[in-house]
Amino acid sequence: MSTQEQDGLVELTSPPDDPGLRNADLDPTPRSARTWNRWSLAALWVGMSVCVPTYVLAASLIKSGMNWWQAMLTILLGNLIVLVPMILCGHAGTRYGIPFPVFARAAFGVQGAHIPSLARALIACGWFGIQTFIGGQAMSQLIGLLWPAWFELGGGATFIGLSLPMWLAFLGFWLLNVVFVYKGTESIKWLENLAAPFLIVVGLALLWWACSRAGGLGVILAGSHALVHASQDMSSWTWFVQVFLPGLTAMVGFWATLSLNIPDFTRYCRSQREQLLGQLYGLPTTMLLFSFIGVAVTSATVILYGEAIWDPVALVVRMSEETGSTLLAVLAMLTLAVATLSTNIAANVVGPANSLASAFPRALDFRRGGLVAAGLGIVVCPWLLLDVYQAWLVSYSGLLGAVSGVLLTDYWVVRRTRLDLAGLYRSQGPYTYRRGFNPDAMLAMGVGVAVVLLGKLVPGLEFLFSGAWFSGFAASAAVYLARTRRS
Repeated sequence: MSTQEQDGLVELTSPPDDPGLRNADLDPTPRSARTWNRWSLAALWVGMSVCVPTYVLAASLIKSGMNWWQAMLTILLGNLIVLVPMILCGHAGTRYGIPFPVFARAAFGVQGAHIPSLARALIACGWFGIQTFIGGQAMSQLIGLLWPAWFELGGGATFIGLSLPMWLAFLGFWLLNVVFVYKGTESIKWLENLAAPFLIVVGLALLWWACSRAGGLGVILAGSHALVHASQDMSSWTWFVQVFLPGLTAMVGFWATLSLNIPDFTRYCRSQREQLLGQLYGLPTTMLLFSFIGVAVTSATVILYGEAIWDPVALVVRMSEETGSTLLAVLAMLTLAVATLSTNIAANVVGPANSLASAFPRALDFRRGGLVAAGLGIVVCPWLLLDVYQAWLVSYSGLLGAVSGVLLTDYWVVRRTRLDLAGLYRSQGPYTYRRGFNPDAMLAMGVGVAVVLLGKLVPGLEFLFSGAWFSGFAASAAVYLARTRRS
């Protein structure tokens, strides 16, 4: 195998031939198939960002002790921070046309790459389950509005915390996701391009409703103090460590999974400029806008209903009862379903599908890997994860930060973006290291995770756990750089 380069894009002149490291879905994307422009990627980010978790993202921050503008600033800052590794990791996908599991082979080894890749995949399976559960809730409410007897099915009996209607809606929405998984990446691109403008219009319409009903945006924001649950009577350092830092880490952790496997998408981009601008246009702007809509609309519910209704599904039901309009509720629930579907497929299926296909290339391709990931999304019982939402974001962001520290240090500092593309697909080649594992990368990742856990175990070092992604990233990057400079 040999390579050729044109306009900063590298491709193989012949397909890889090692069956243990390749299949059609893992092979480098040829230059002729790298057709995505900035708007394709921006639409992808709009489709992924406009979802119920983003809508309620500010809720955890406000409940912890922030006011509305502190929450918005934290969300913006967190997304600008995670945008940096997003673009830096995305560079490898665009330049070499490779997915994340193949990119990870350069730093971790052709076998060692499975460890961070599968760890990231398991996290995404949890997210897939959460999003599927949220979409199932919307579908259940939609069916119940059209057929009230729906909620009586099963006589109120529950299994693992869910009633029969909820199980049916959850599994039905799960099957809808599976259809898009089976159709492959082009159907995902089609879905995101279709959903993006629709979801933006609906979000702005919801903001207009809140402003018109509650007396204007100024009145809404002035009354947002009612949303704050925790006392802000604490020292600046305590507020920083206990409120701001965990909140910022959670915001980074929200997309920390995508900051690793973003090459799964940027491998289809036509240039580095397109992938950079597409992510810049799509990620921080949409996250800030939709989180702000969530805060504003929820503040309006305090004025209108005397209570904060963070759950958009519950709000739609309340609006439907108030107006007597079933059509309004149907349209709103369909919007929630589209928003959840567009997020779930792109953010939580593509990465695990590629990771599983990379770990078992002879048995699994993208479709089969996606089906396995979807199955795991049921097994994790996602409705139980919602109870520990922000704590979960903080906890796993430490692992993802440690992996990012190794990957980015290896690619940008050690290798200066130069990879042996053919060697990434050879069992015996430049990335074999020791039996397929790079000891330096493994040590650095382990130290990064250990530093995060130290912050959990030692009270005086709690800032290490509160800022899990940052401390994990810094520790692993420093150790990896020190080890590679020695050797």
